[in-house]
Amino acid sequence: MNDLQKEELTKILHECMEACNHCYDACLQEEDVNMMANCIRLDRECADICGFTEQALQRDTPFLEELLKVCETVCKACADECRQHSHDHCRHCAEMCDRCAEACRSYQGM
Repeated sequence: MNDLQKEELTKILHECMEACNHCYDACLQEEDVNMMANCIRLDRECADICGFTEQALQRDTPFLEELLKVCETVCKACADECRQHSHDHCRHCAEMCDRCAEACRSYQGM
């Protein structure tokens, strides 16, 4: 992976982490928080794995391939959950998670 690709992936991971953190916080403010429980949980999982993968990428981890696979899986799950809700923050999070999952998939094996 060249420096430009690394920079692009870092940006996407960071933006996804931010979207998930925003969705997490906004879900906690929703009227029926219990209905949002799975979304909240997946937002946290996704933000954490994106943040960790971003940091590991910067360290040139030898486990990048494995982390990208896990990150792709978690991003897909978070996007699927967020799509079940009509809130703007959930829709935005789903879009960012889809984008991040695609980036993780495309950078695997590089």
